[in-house]
Amino acid sequence: MAKRFASIGDAHRQFIERQRVFFHASAAPGARVNVSPKGADLLRVLGPRGAAYIDLTGSGNETAAHLRADGRLTFMFCAFEGPPMILRLYGTGRVVPRGGIEYASLLAGPFGGEEPPGARQIVVLNVDLVQTSCGYAVPYFDFRDVRPTLRRWAEAKGEEGLRAYRLEKNVASMDGLPTDLFEDASSI
Repeated sequence: MAKRFASIGDAHRQFIERQRVFFHASAAPGARVNVSPKGADLLRVLGPRGAAYIDLTGSGNETAAHLRADGRLTFMFCAFEGPPMILRLYGTGRVVPRGGIEYASLLAGPFGGEEPPGARQIVVLNVDLVQTSCGYAVPYFDFRDVRPTLRRWAEAKGEEGLRAYRLEKNVASMDGLPTDLFEDASSI
């Protein structure tokens, strides 16, 4: 039932673009595996071998620490409506910190210049394998709306509050691995 592809084809891209949520997974030797849901509105397919999403400030930053330590990253998309399918993008990831030239270029290009409140980095996946599988066991879910809670929280914190929060919560993973996200703490 599973099929493998060397790159993201047109049908894969169309499937990805229809999804409302995706999951990403990362790991590092000796550390916990991290799996997180993300709103697909902040994800873009960059081409046949790449995808990226704007990562919002959160209570941890496991992905940045894991990518620094190991690099492995997987994105998973599930059809919760329509024909069943699961699509995974496997590869190596990297973090593009907010405030740099590459961040500005990605933001201006694939993301149309729209930076949501609370954005802290862009996570880029260099895809080396695309896998589809049946998805027969994935239940149907109806999309109702995007939750406004994180956006409101980030707007209420403001830039200074977000900077302080990131310094407190996003410098290391829960297992103590450094994120190296903030070479210069003033860029948080």
